[in-house]
Amino acid sequence: AKLKDPDTYVVVQTAPAVRVALGEEFQMPIGTNVAGKMVTALKRLGFDKVFDTNTGADFTIMEEANEFVKRFKKNDNLPMMTSCCPAWVKYIESYEPDLLPHLSSCKSPHQMFGALIKSYYANKMGINPEKIYTVSVMPCIAKKFERQRPEMQNDGLWDVDNVITTRELSRMI
Repeated sequence: AKLKDPDTYVVVQTAPAVRVALGEEFQMPIGTNVAGKMVTALKRLGFDKVFDTNTGADFTIMEEANEFVKRFKKNDNLPMMTSCCPAWVKYIESYEPDLLPHLSSCKSPHQMFGALIKSYYANKMGINPEKIYTVSVMPCIAKKFERQRPEMQNDGLWDVDNVITTRELSRMI
């Protein structure tokens, strides 16, 4: 419905693994990079803008590095562990809560990039963030749970509005 709504600016970001795994869904040889075909398909499906989650990963790396330097200088909550994997975060919360202070405070790459799309990108392009609908194409279903966590919103807007898997994208195509 959002892809057909002319008042909604639908942005999609794809995880790096998707550009190879998607080819397998169409019986291409394992390891075939279908990035170009994937972008064309996403645009034909109606997405207004297509991004690569690697951009979010670059920001996450920088933020995690800054956080690590601060912790290292204070010798505080070391070792620091990444918070990029929502299944890992949920495991720590559920089974090893004493390790929570060791998790990075950074959002995962797709969540961080979703937040940037609805803030920096929206401002730069002159688009009302409320009109932007963000979709992440991810290889892991734990990302569906992650995007619904209360801390994954800002000013009442979700950083990422929907998460679909590689297989779900293949069915859409």
